[in-house]
Amino acid sequence: MKIALVHDYIKEFGGAERVLRVLADMYPTAPIYTAFVMPGSVAARLFSDRKIIESPFSLLLRYGNLHSPLRFLLPWVWGSLDLSSFDLVITSCSGYIARGFRVSAKTRVVAYCHTPPKYLYGLQKSISWLGFNWADFWPAKIFATVVNHFLRQFDFLSAQRVDKWIVNSNNVARRVMKFYRKDSEVIYPPIETGLLERASKGVEKEDYFLIVSRLVGGKGLLEAVEAAKRVGIKIKIAGESAGSAAIGEKLKSLSSPAVELLGRVDDAQLWGLYASAKGFIALASEEDFGMTVVEAMAAGTSVIALDSGGFRETVVDGVTGILVEDTEVATLEKAFKRFNEMKWDKEKLQIQARKFSREKFEEKIRKVVAGYAGTTGS
Repeated sequence: MKIALVHDYIKEFGGAERVLRVLADMYPTAPIYTAFVMPGSVAARLFSDRKIIESPFSLLLRYGNLHSPLRFLLPWVWGSLDLSSFDLVITSCSGYIARGFRVSAKTRVVAYCHTPPKYLYGLQKSISWLGFNWADFWPAKIFATVVNHFLRQFDFLSAQRVDKWIVNSNNVARRVMKFYRKDSEVIYPPIETGLLERASKGVEKEDYFLIVSRLVGGKGLLEAVEAAKRVGIKIKIAGESAGSAAIGEKLKSLSSPAVELLGRVDDAQLWGLYASAKGFIALASEEDFGMTVVEAMAAGTSVIALDSGGFRETVVDGVTGILVEDTEVATLEKAFKRFNEMKWDKEKLQIQARKFSREKFEEKIRKVVAGYAGTTGS
């Protein structure tokens, strides 16, 4: 089959881009269609070996981070891409929708959904651009209300043109059913469990907790840092700023000898951090899946995670980590105390992580794709 890949945009390199990277490795001749590529970004560099076709709006969208306030252009952005010559299109879609492109009657569309756009369905409360919280600015509220109404219509209608929905968790499956009225198959994201296990062999634990996240709101970063300072534990945060720099600046202002901002680290450094960390912290509310939690477990590191979203599908309370009800300092103090009193079994952690391996992901994706072989002829 002639296959194409589609992705929201290529700018940051997070969990969604790791999934895209694996899909690109699985189908190396498939071009990647996207709204825009940010030149000089980490993601652009890591996909430089692939043929990438940007939308005609790319220059406008990437200028000054205008891709966020110009979301109202999305029906035209995706409608400008003609994929009618392909037999199968696999779209990696989330906040930028990545659907509504032109296809022919023979083309089948498979959507790997990281999440429906959160800002359209009340799952993301703030509108942040250029360091300003536009949700507090009433003209922006009116503009967003009008624009989001039409974008929800576009999002729903384009969702109906998908032949097969794949989601990264049961958490997202419920959203797809709620917002699109579509059944979906859960295929967990690909975790490099084997590589992480090998990288953790012989590594001694050090006295710090690790957080791996883009420096954005909604990830529980500020709460974790504040709690760490009060409780008196050391935290290292690995991740680059994304979108507004406001969260990154706030974290810098809160940093101290006990809180270290590492910025972006390469995979080799990251695996070392996972392996040597005393524990891993993940406090994002309603996380779609949470690849970093599984990566930590694969490296033999137990987790303190919010009892919410995808973490409920990966963390086994009392076996591979501790699930907390909220991010209040008192709650986290109890969690840290319980964490220190427990003995964690590295083998059990890694056995749990293997359920989400890259090999399992590739096997299930290939099975889906094979189901369309021979069915896309005119």
